[in-house]
Amino acid sequence: MSNRHTIILMQTSQYRATRTFMDFDSISQAMDGICGLYERKLKEINPAIRNLSYDISDLYNFIDGLADLSALVYLSLSSLPVSRSHTRIQMHSH
Repeated sequence: MSNRHTIILMQTSQYRATRTFMDFDSISQAMDGICGLYERKLKEINPAIRNLSYDISDLYNFIDGLADLSALVYLSLSSLPVSRSHTRIQMHSH
């Protein structure tokens, strides 16, 4: 299941203009992509700190702070929608 084409759909705030998507070749790459978003946000907020660290609860707070987050995972001839809570579970096992 991890080598499934995955599209992350997200909205960072209540404004519809913040809707965007990210396209990945696998679920694992999608989880890395979400981590990368969080890491860029941390660097943006803390530009003077060179070595930032975080734990899974920080990442969950970031995910929960998004206005919307879901994923489409390719399965043969259809896509399976994945909720925010499932994304959190996938992130933890990643």
